[in-house]
Amino acid sequence: MQPAPPFQPTPFGQQRSTASGNPVGAVLLGLLFSLIVSLLYSGLIMATYKDQSDSTVRVLYFAHALLNGALVGALVGKVGHRSSGAKVGGAVVAALGAFFGYANAIPFIVVNSSSVQTLRDLLENDPFFPAKAWWHGSRGSGGVDWLHLLGLLVAAAAAWGIAHLIGNKRGPA
Repeated sequence: MQPAPPFQPTPFGQQRSTASGNPVGAVLLGLLFSLIVSLLYSGLIMATYKDQSDSTVRVLYFAHALLNGALVGALVGKVGHRSSGAKVGGAVVAALGAFFGYANAIPFIVVNSSSVQTLRDLLENDPFFPAKAWWHGSRGSGGVDWLHLLGLLVAAAAAWGIAHLIGNKRGPA
């Protein structure tokens, strides 16, 4: 068999992907660990909500967003390697983890301070109460809590940045 002339491209079966790794597995693994971190954060908030000041709530929220983003980013970078889709998926998963960690703590607090029936009544009247509590924060005026949106950005940026650093650390494929 003669080698192909230099002007002809290599056959399709011999091309290697520049984005090796398993992007879907990376995002699913990141989702699993984000769920675990979010549940731990919700449990921490439920256990300590009576002793927290407003600034403590914000610091814990940002620490949770950063930790969630860093963990998801490390897993996505390690498993997804250079895949841009895995990095974007990891950023979305980290932001959702930061949101749901905070929003899921609200029903836990209601159940802990009142009863399951109170939570049921509350969610029947306003099913999006936890999301509205995240959006408005502790303000009574009904304004938007922009620091919560910044927490989502912190989680997404940490996930994407760490996934990019870890994924690109490997040599060429």
